[in-house]
Amino acid sequence: MNKVQSKGSGRPGTFLLGLGRYGGLGIFAFLFVFPFYYVFVLATHRVPFANPPHLFFGPSVAENFDALFRQIPFLQSFGNSLGIAVLATASVIFFCTLGGFAFAKYDFKGKEALLVFVVMTMAIPPFLNIIPFFRMMVAFGWYQTWLPLIVPGMANAFGIFLMKQFLEESIPGELMDAARIDGLNEFQLLPAVVFPLAKPGIAILGTLTFVGSWNNFLGALVMLPDPRNSTLPVSLSSLFVRSDGNYGGLMLGTALSILPLVVIFIFFSKKIIANLAAGAVKG
Repeated sequence: MNKVQSKGSGRPGTFLLGLGRYGGLGIFAFLFVFPFYYVFVLATHRVPFANPPHLFFGPSVAENFDALFRQIPFLQSFGNSLGIAVLATASVIFFCTLGGFAFAKYDFKGKEALLVFVVMTMAIPPFLNIIPFFRMMVAFGWYQTWLPLIVPGMANAFGIFLMKQFLEESIPGELMDAARIDGLNEFQLLPAVVFPLAKPGIAILGTLTFVGSWNNFLGALVMLPDPRNSTLPVSLSSLFVRSDGNYGGLMLGTALSILPLVVIFIFFSKKIIANLAAGAVKG
């Protein structure tokens, strides 16, 4: 009798605890989702910023589309941003996985010192080298091309260190030895063993690289200053200057620029969550 009463008396407390947890998670979810919803709401109004603020979708989508495409070459800028982000992401994944694999699974002279040097470069603020970087790109003949936004970051320190840490745990040495016994050489190990097992780490690195390249404003502003041939962030900034208080087209362009990032996150989210869950179980 006492046991039944004790179990019954614990149920309301458990229910309230669960209600509090889910309520807290719901509040946090709302706080994170609402800014995205609000951007798309503002994109449907000719005058987005009003008093009282707009909370629901408006009737000015077609008008904002006309203002956006009339004032800036939106499709060309969108294509430039997409092309640069895709090429930068693919190159970073390939070269950083190679570098991380070398640091994780091979022993060579000066390995520890070289790794320390690679990690130390992450402490240098990017804006400190903008002038020498600009002079180098002009000397190479890369100014006003995509190359400065792709090539220098192919083997960046963060990507190499991230993949090194991931590959150390995800690829057992015994598996590599078994592949070598089966006749695979060191280069054949990469497509057969390394890249398939590194998919969760690649998903994280690819997502971060794509988002960083897509939102790269300073690099595109310096290397591609002409809004007609530049990336989307530069073109939208020029639209902000010329909007004369009518920010409907600007907000629509901002909303459209968010869509690729949302698609990338949805596409890679399962692998990212799987990697985080695996790391939590190992820890």
